[in-house]
Amino acid sequence: MGQSEEIYTITSKASFDHVNQWVFDLDHTLYPPKNRLFNQIEIKMTEYVMKNLGLSRERSNQLRNDYWHTYGTTLSGLMKEHSIDPDPFLYDVHQIDFSVLEPAPNLGKAIANLKGRKIIYTNGTAPYAQDVLNALGIRPVFDAIYGVENADYIPKPEPRAFENIFKMDGISPENAAMFEDDPRNLVAPKTFGMQTVLIAQSCIQKPDHVDFVTTNLTNFLRQIV
Repeated sequence: MGQSEEIYTITSKASFDHVNQWVFDLDHTLYPPKNRLFNQIEIKMTEYVMKNLGLSRERSNQLRNDYWHTYGTTLSGLMKEHSIDPDPFLYDVHQIDFSVLEPAPNLGKAIANLKGRKIIYTNGTAPYAQDVLNALGIRPVFDAIYGVENADYIPKPEPRAFENIFKMDGISPENAAMFEDDPRNLVAPKTFGMQTVLIAQSCIQKPDHVDFVTTNLTNFLRQIV
């Protein structure tokens, strides 16, 4: 990582002194895109669309991507546009190889050192998140795991999705922080009063609704403990 990127990990510890509830996204937040785990899921999604809608691979892949941009998740688009049953879809697309992930003990230690409650909230499923965390070797540091099924299949970035999960877990936004790789998914948390941290893969312009941007989550967490 170059010096120009490192500056994005610098933050103020005092900004997190009030935080005792920590909400982490999963994919591309706790592990980098270079592991290409989500590439496997995208292939599975495309094949599911091909099989269930009878479309070509090219058209199915286009729909997968279009629905993600329009609705927040491919599943949400399939449910709204084609009345797809979410559970078989979610099970099928998460049958992938997790061995591409490398253990992340330093990240696990940094998260464990945070004071208060730590949870996972992903647009994937809770069982899928369990598999990812087990592959990373950091499952024990989290107090709870929530997937899209726990939000009544309403995906981030819709505010109702966050409201469902935060109510379920007892999250008080004014005492919480959210870590995400998708800027769209930090709009609602910021509106609720949370500290928002964007996990970026390179230096980017910080959106107004994002409090901090970092290219290295482990180093960022070490600085606020």
